[in-house]
Amino acid sequence: MSMAPPSEPVPEVTVIVVSYNTRELTLRAVETLLANAGPVAMRVVVFDNASADGSAEAVAAAFPGIETIAHPENIGFARANNLVAQTVTTPWLCLLNPDTETHPHAIANLLAFAKARPQAGVTGGRTVFPDGSLNPASCWRRITPWSLFTQTTGLARAFPRSSLFNPEAMGGWRRDSVREVDIVVGCFLMISTALWRELGGFNRRYFMYGEDADLCLRARALGYRPMITPDAQIMHLVGASTRKRGDKIVAVMRAKATLVRDHWPAWLAPLGIAQLWLWGLARRIGAGLSRDPDERARLMQIWRNRRDWLAGY
Repeated sequence: MSMAPPSEPVPEVTVIVVSYNTRELTLRAVETLLANAGPVAMRVVVFDNASADGSAEAVAAAFPGIETIAHPENIGFARANNLVAQTVTTPWLCLLNPDTETHPHAIANLLAFAKARPQAGVTGGRTVFPDGSLNPASCWRRITPWSLFTQTTGLARAFPRSSLFNPEAMGGWRRDSVREVDIVVGCFLMISTALWRELGGFNRRYFMYGEDADLCLRARALGYRPMITPDAQIMHLVGASTRKRGDKIVAVMRAKATLVRDHWPAWLAPLGIAQLWLWGLARRIGAGLSRDPDERARLMQIWRNRRDWLAGY
Protein backbone atom coordinates (compact mmCIF):
# COMPACT_ATOMS: atom_id res chain seq x y z
CA MET A 1 0.00 0.00 0.00
CA SER A 2 1.54 3.29 -1.07
CA MET A 3 1.69 6.21 1.29
CA ALA A 4 0.83 9.71 0.10
CA PRO A 5 3.75 12.13 0.47
CA PRO A 6 3.39 14.51 3.40
CA SER A 7 1.82 17.77 2.39
CA GLU A 8 3.77 20.99 2.67
CA PRO A 9 2.76 23.19 5.63
CA VAL A 10 0.52 26.08 4.69
CA PRO A 11 2.60 29.30 4.75
CA GLU A 12 1.73 31.60 7.62
CA VAL A 13 3.77 34.62 6.56
CA THR A 14 4.87 36.08 3.23
CA VAL A 15 8.35 37.58 3.34
CA ILE A 16 8.88 40.28 0.70
CA VAL A 17 12.38 41.35 -0.34
CA VAL A 18 12.60 44.30 -2.75
CA SER A 19 16.01 44.54 -4.43
CA TYR A 20 17.78 47.01 -6.66
CA ASN A 21 21.36 46.43 -7.85
CA THR A 22 22.28 44.46 -4.73
CA ARG A 23 23.01 41.06 -6.28
CA GLU A 24 25.49 39.62 -3.78
CA LEU A 25 23.74 41.17 -0.79
CA THR A 26 20.37 39.84 -1.92
CA LEU A 27 21.75 36.34 -2.40
CA ARG A 28 23.12 36.43 1.13
CA ALA A 29 19.87 37.87 2.47
CA VAL A 30 17.82 35.03 0.99
CA GLU A 31 20.36 32.41 2.03
CA THR A 32 20.30 33.49 5.69
CA LEU A 33 16.53 33.97 5.63
CA LEU A 34 15.94 30.39 4.51
CA ALA A 35 18.55 29.02 6.91
CA ASN A 36 17.66 31.03 10.02
CA ALA A 37 13.97 31.96 9.87
CA GLY A 38 13.11 29.33 12.48
CA PRO A 39 10.11 27.00 12.74
CA VAL A 40 7.74 28.94 10.52
CA ALA A 41 6.16 28.18 7.15
CA MET A 42 6.92 31.01 4.73
CA ARG A 43 6.25 32.18 1.25
CA VAL A 44 9.29 34.17 0.06
CA VAL A 45 9.07 36.67 -2.80
CA VAL A 46 12.01 38.65 -4.19
CA PHE A 47 10.86 41.61 -6.28
CA ASP A 48 13.70 43.08 -8.34
CA ASN A 49 13.36 46.70 -9.44
CA ALA A 50 15.02 46.42 -12.88
CA SER A 51 18.53 45.85 -11.53
CA ALA A 52 21.38 46.10 -14.02
CA ASP A 53 23.60 43.64 -12.12
CA GLY A 54 21.72 40.41 -12.85
CA SER A 55 20.16 40.24 -9.40
CA ALA A 56 16.89 38.63 -10.48
CA GLU A 57 18.58 35.99 -12.63
CA ALA A 58 21.08 35.12 -9.89
CA VAL A 59 18.41 34.78 -7.21
CA ALA A 60 16.16 32.67 -9.45
CA ALA A 61 19.06 30.34 -10.28
CA ALA A 62 20.28 30.01 -6.70
CA PHE A 63 16.87 29.63 -5.06
CA PRO A 64 14.39 28.00 -7.45
CA GLY A 65 12.05 27.24 -4.57
CA ILE A 66 11.13 30.87 -3.98
CA GLU A 67 9.34 33.38 -6.19
CA THR A 68 11.45 35.91 -8.07
CA ILE A 69 9.87 38.80 -9.95
CA ALA A 70 12.03 40.69 -12.46
CA HIS A 71 10.20 43.97 -12.98
CA PRO A 72 11.07 45.89 -16.16
CA GLU A 73 11.33 49.27 -14.41
CA ASN A 74 12.31 50.67 -11.04
CA ILE A 75 9.00 51.51 -9.36
CA GLY A 76 10.42 52.17 -5.92
CA PHE A 77 10.16 50.41 -2.58
CA ALA A 78 6.58 51.35 -1.72
CA ARG A 79 4.94 50.38 -5.01
CA ALA A 80 6.94 47.15 -5.26
CA ASN A 81 5.79 45.97 -1.84
CA ASN A 82 2.23 46.99 -2.65
CA LEU A 83 2.25 44.94 -5.85
CA VAL A 84 3.45 41.79 -4.12
CA ALA A 85 1.09 42.33 -1.18
CA GLN A 86 -1.87 42.23 -3.58
CA THR A 87 -1.07 38.54 -4.21
CA VAL A 88 -0.69 37.58 -0.55
CA THR A 89 -2.99 34.93 0.95
CA THR A 90 -1.06 34.39 4.20
CA PRO A 91 -2.34 36.06 7.39
CA TRP A 92 0.96 37.88 7.94
CA LEU A 93 3.38 39.99 5.91
CA CYS A 94 7.05 40.57 6.70
CA LEU A 95 9.15 43.14 4.86
CA LEU A 96 12.89 42.43 4.75
CA ASN A 97 15.60 44.51 3.09
CA PRO A 98 18.08 42.89 0.67
CA ASP A 99 21.10 44.21 2.64
CA THR A 100 20.26 42.11 5.69
CA GLU A 101 21.26 38.78 7.20
CA THR A 102 18.68 36.96 9.29
CA HIS A 103 19.84 35.74 12.69
CA PRO A 104 18.55 32.45 14.15
CA HIS A 105 14.76 32.25 14.59
CA ALA A 106 14.28 35.94 13.75
CA ILE A 107 11.16 35.48 11.60
CA ALA A 108 9.57 32.86 13.86
CA ASN A 109 10.21 34.95 16.97
CA LEU A 110 8.89 38.13 15.39
CA LEU A 111 5.76 36.33 14.22
CA ALA A 112 5.16 34.91 17.70
CA PHE A 113 5.65 38.39 19.19
CA ALA A 114 3.21 39.95 16.71
CA LYS A 115 0.58 37.31 17.48
CA ALA A 116 0.95 37.84 21.24
CA ARG A 117 0.54 41.61 20.93
CA PRO A 118 -2.27 42.33 18.48
CA GLN A 119 -2.54 45.85 19.93
CA ALA A 120 0.85 46.65 18.35
CA GLY A 121 -0.38 46.30 14.78
CA VAL A 122 3.14 46.72 13.41
CA THR A 123 6.16 45.02 14.96
CA GLY A 124 9.89 44.90 14.37
CA GLY A 125 13.09 43.55 15.82
CA ARG A 126 16.62 44.55 16.68
CA THR A 127 19.22 45.34 14.01
CA VAL A 128 22.99 45.15 14.30
CA PHE A 129 25.98 45.98 12.10
CA PRO A 130 28.24 43.22 10.68
CA ASP A 131 30.52 43.47 13.72
CA GLY A 132 27.58 42.83 16.04
CA SER A 133 27.32 46.39 17.34
CA LEU A 134 23.92 48.00 17.59
CA ASN A 135 22.39 49.56 14.51
CA PRO A 136 19.71 51.76 16.10
CA ALA A 137 17.85 52.32 12.83
CA SER A 138 15.24 49.61 13.39
CA CYS A 139 12.77 52.09 14.87
CA TRP A 140 12.25 55.78 15.65
CA ARG A 141 10.02 58.24 17.39
CA ARG A 142 8.00 60.56 15.18
CA ILE A 143 9.18 63.97 13.96
CA THR A 144 8.11 66.81 16.27
CA PRO A 145 8.90 70.52 16.51
CA TRP A 146 11.21 69.70 19.41
CA SER A 147 13.04 66.91 17.55
CA LEU A 148 13.61 69.22 14.56
CA PHE A 149 14.94 71.89 16.92
CA THR A 150 17.43 69.47 18.48
CA GLN A 151 18.65 68.38 15.05
CA THR A 152 18.97 71.91 13.68
CA THR A 153 20.86 73.20 16.71
CA GLY A 154 23.13 70.16 16.95
CA LEU A 155 21.80 69.07 20.33
CA ALA A 156 20.92 65.60 19.02
CA ARG A 157 24.49 65.08 17.82
CA ALA A 158 26.04 66.56 20.94
CA PHE A 159 23.93 64.41 23.29
CA PRO A 160 23.16 61.22 21.33
CA ARG A 161 22.36 59.17 24.44
CA SER A 162 19.85 61.66 25.79
CA SER A 163 16.18 60.88 25.22
CA LEU A 164 15.47 64.57 25.74
CA PHE A 165 17.98 65.94 23.24
CA ASN A 166 17.89 63.03 20.79
CA PRO A 167 14.19 62.12 20.90
CA GLU A 168 13.70 60.57 17.45
CA ALA A 169 16.45 58.02 18.15
CA MET A 170 15.15 57.52 21.70
CA GLY A 171 18.50 58.46 23.19
CA GLY A 172 20.66 55.65 24.49
CA TRP A 173 18.07 52.85 24.35
CA ARG A 174 19.87 49.84 22.92
CA ARG A 175 16.76 48.16 21.52
CA ASP A 176 17.33 45.40 24.07
CA SER A 177 13.87 45.44 25.63
CA VAL A 178 10.27 45.23 24.47
CA ARG A 179 9.11 48.78 23.88
CA GLU A 180 6.43 50.80 22.13
CA VAL A 181 7.73 53.01 19.32
CA ASP A 182 6.19 55.36 16.80
CA ILE A 183 7.91 53.95 13.70
CA VAL A 184 9.08 50.46 12.81
CA VAL A 185 11.53 50.72 9.91
CA GLY A 186 10.67 48.78 6.76
CA CYS A 187 13.97 46.90 6.72
CA PHE A 188 12.38 44.35 9.09
CA LEU A 189 8.67 44.90 9.63
CA MET A 190 5.84 42.49 10.47
CA ILE A 191 2.18 43.37 9.97
CA SER A 192 -1.02 41.38 9.61
CA THR A 193 -2.29 41.20 6.06
CA ALA A 194 -5.68 42.42 7.28
CA LEU A 195 -4.22 45.61 8.78
CA TRP A 196 -2.00 46.18 5.74
CA ARG A 197 -5.08 46.11 3.54
CA GLU A 198 -7.11 48.23 5.94
CA LEU A 199 -4.36 50.86 5.66
CA GLY A 200 -4.14 50.47 1.89
CA GLY A 201 -0.48 49.40 2.12
CA PHE A 202 2.23 51.97 1.57
CA ASN A 203 1.36 55.42 0.29
CA ARG A 204 2.78 55.30 -3.23
CA ARG A 205 3.79 58.96 -3.14
CA TYR A 206 6.72 57.93 -0.95
CA PHE A 207 9.03 56.60 -3.66
CA MET A 208 11.93 55.95 -1.30
CA TYR A 209 12.16 56.70 2.44
CA GLY A 210 9.31 57.72 4.70
CA GLU A 211 6.77 55.15 3.53
CA ASP A 212 7.29 53.02 6.65
CA ALA A 213 6.91 56.06 8.94
CA ASP A 214 3.71 57.06 7.16
CA LEU A 215 2.33 53.51 7.44
CA CYS A 216 3.06 53.30 11.17
CA LEU A 217 1.66 56.75 11.91
CA ARG A 218 -1.55 55.85 10.09
CA ALA A 219 -1.75 52.65 12.14
CA ARG A 220 -1.29 54.69 15.33
CA ALA A 221 -4.13 56.95 14.21
CA LEU A 222 -6.34 53.84 14.24
CA GLY A 223 -5.31 53.06 17.82
CA TYR A 224 -2.46 50.61 17.26
CA ARG A 225 0.86 50.97 19.09
CA PRO A 226 3.85 49.62 17.09
CA MET A 227 6.39 47.68 19.14
CA ILE A 228 9.93 46.30 19.01
CA THR A 229 11.24 43.01 20.42
CA PRO A 230 14.94 42.20 20.96
CA ASP A 231 14.21 38.48 20.45
CA ALA A 232 14.09 38.94 16.66
CA GLN A 233 17.44 40.14 15.36
CA ILE A 234 18.97 40.73 11.95
CA MET A 235 22.12 42.31 10.58
CA HIS A 236 21.41 45.42 8.52
CA LEU A 237 24.08 47.29 6.59
CA VAL A 238 22.38 50.65 5.97
CA GLY A 239 23.79 53.41 8.16
CA ALA A 240 27.11 51.63 8.75
CA SER A 241 28.96 54.59 7.21
CA THR A 242 29.02 57.88 9.04
CA ARG A 243 29.32 59.74 5.74
CA LYS A 244 26.06 59.82 3.82
CA ARG A 245 25.85 60.76 0.18
CA GLY A 246 24.19 64.06 -0.49
CA ASP A 247 21.56 62.58 -2.79
CA LYS A 248 20.47 60.13 -0.11
CA ILE A 249 20.12 62.91 2.45
CA VAL A 250 18.11 64.95 -0.05
CA ALA A 251 15.73 61.98 -0.49
CA VAL A 252 15.39 61.55 3.28
CA MET A 253 14.65 65.26 3.71
CA ARG A 254 12.02 65.13 0.96
CA ALA A 255 10.33 62.33 2.90
CA LYS A 256 10.51 64.35 6.13
CA ALA A 257 8.86 67.35 4.49
CA THR A 258 6.08 65.08 3.24
CA LEU A 259 5.61 63.49 6.67
CA VAL A 260 5.30 66.92 8.27
CA ARG A 261 2.58 67.91 5.83
CA ASP A 262 0.78 64.58 6.07
CA HIS A 263 0.86 64.04 9.83
CA TRP A 264 1.15 67.40 11.57
CA PRO A 265 -1.91 69.60 12.15
CA ALA A 266 -2.40 71.92 9.20
CA TRP A 267 -1.74 75.00 11.33
CA LEU A 268 1.58 73.57 12.57
CA ALA A 269 2.96 72.20 9.30
CA PRO A 270 4.36 75.57 8.10
CA LEU A 271 6.46 75.71 11.27
CA GLY A 272 7.86 72.27 10.49
CA ILE A 273 8.76 73.26 6.93
CA ALA A 274 10.45 76.40 8.26
CA GLN A 275 12.43 74.28 10.72
CA LEU A 276 13.55 72.01 7.89
CA TRP A 277 14.69 75.09 5.96
CA LEU A 278 16.68 76.22 8.99
CA TRP A 279 18.21 72.76 9.21
CA GLY A 280 19.35 73.15 5.60
CA LEU A 281 20.71 76.62 6.34
CA ALA A 282 22.73 75.22 9.22
CA ARG A 283 24.27 72.71 6.78
CA ARG A 284 25.09 75.55 4.39
CA ILE A 285 26.89 77.38 7.18
CA GLY A 286 28.64 74.17 8.12
CA ALA A 287 29.88 73.80 4.54
CA GLY A 288 31.66 77.13 4.83
CA LEU A 289 33.40 76.00 8.01
CA SER A 290 34.38 72.51 6.91
CA ARG A 291 37.91 71.70 5.79
CA ASP A 292 36.82 68.43 4.20
CA PRO A 293 36.11 68.99 0.48
CA ASP A 294 33.82 65.96 0.26
CA GLU A 295 31.79 67.13 3.24
CA ARG A 296 31.59 70.66 1.82
CA ALA A 297 30.31 69.33 -1.48
CA ARG A 298 27.74 67.15 0.26
CA LEU A 299 26.44 69.96 2.45
CA MET A 300 26.28 72.36 -0.48
CA GLN A 301 24.31 69.81 -2.49
CA ILE A 302 21.75 69.62 0.29
CA TRP A 303 21.37 73.40 0.36
CA ARG A 304 21.24 73.78 -3.43
CA ASN A 305 18.43 71.23 -3.63
CA ARG A 306 16.40 72.71 -0.78
CA ARG A 307 13.48 73.77 -2.97
CA ASP A 308 13.10 70.20 -4.22
CA TRP A 309 13.16 68.47 -0.86
CA LEU A 310 11.16 71.13 0.93
CA ALA A 311 8.39 70.60 -1.66
CA GLY A 312 8.17 66.95 -0.60
CA TYR A 313 6.78 64.17 -2.78
